[in-house]
Amino acid sequence: MAKPAQKLSLKPGDLEELRSWLRRPTMRRSQVERARIILLSSEGKGAIEIGQQLGVSTVTVFKWRARFRAEGLAGLKDLPRPGQPRKLTQTTVKKILDLTTKRIPDEATHWSLRLMMKYAGVTQWQVQQVWAASDLRPHRLRNFKISNDPQFAEKVVDVVGLYLKPPDNAVVLSVDEKTQIQALDRTQPLLQLRPGQIERRTHDYKRHGTASLYAAFDIASGKVMSRVTKRHRSREFLAFLRQIDGGVEAHLDLHLIMDNSSTHKTKEVREFLAAHPRIKVHFTPTSASWLNAVEGWFGQLERRALYRGAFSSVEALRQELRRYIEVHNRLSAKPFIWTKPAESILNAVERARTAITQ
Repeated sequence: MAKPAQKLSLKPGDLEELRSWLRRPTMRRSQVERARIILLSSEGKGAIEIGQQLGVSTVTVFKWRARFRAEGLAGLKDLPRPGQPRKLTQTTVKKILDLTTKRIPDEATHWSLRLMMKYAGVTQWQVQQVWAASDLRPHRLRNFKISNDPQFAEKVVDVVGLYLKPPDNAVVLSVDEKTQIQALDRTQPLLQLRPGQIERRTHDYKRHGTASLYAAFDIASGKVMSRVTKRHRSREFLAFLRQIDGGVEAHLDLHLIMDNSSTHKTKEVREFLAAHPRIKVHFTPTSASWLNAVEGWFGQLERRALYRGAFSSVEALRQELRRYIEVHNRLSAKPFIWTKPAESILNAVERARTAITQ
């Protein structure tokens, strides 16, 4: 009669690490298989049972058990391949760099590892080494826009000055609106996250309408004053200004940082600001939304509440926006810290202007 299988003992932390391997989408299939072998062995299952369950031979099970006993988690990784890797000559390195920076492949808009292997006649590993040493990442792309505002420097100095040294007896608020937020619902139920399977949702969705969110981000506390509206007009913005004015103590000055949206400069808005001299408006330069602190908070809102949210109606979306803001103000709000001086920003922009004109 066969002896009962003995449980494979795991060190503290090994169990959680092996389970995390099963959840990582980038983990190689072979290493996931080895992790399953060790986890099943730690449950006391025999080699034959494990082999049948995973579709591998008992020899494979015995091999990875032995490697794990001898070396721990490190033993589950592939050993270095024998032989010395091919060395790269300076000519080959220069060829890879010239192709990467001066040419575009015929088959695509940018270089990939496989395309560079084909054109340069080298291995994938060699391309990776050259790109890593030169900090080249052809697969990455960033957007930029240099402001053409004739008062760019003056506005940057003004806004950055508020961030670095807020005036006494005043509240500094970064104000903007996130418009046309869509109430999207998925056509089928969500498949929940579980070990070995990432959360999944259908690629198609139902549209239920939109809402707009007005937000005033307090740089001293990180708290947000908000207003959710059906439409995005000067009328709604004016109502939000009245809400801000009523929500801040009357003896404090109000400094509002905002962009150049047409809804911020209508006749009604100008008249309201003239009637409330304690409110001082500071406009960011055109095409410089990155200078408005509330934009960073909008990005956080998108990642944490909207991107993976499913809303069966506009009212459900409105409730979620209010809920998230209430929780943010209660648990997550923290002062906004700006560290880069205006001079550094102006120098960087000037360098960018020089680069695109050369």
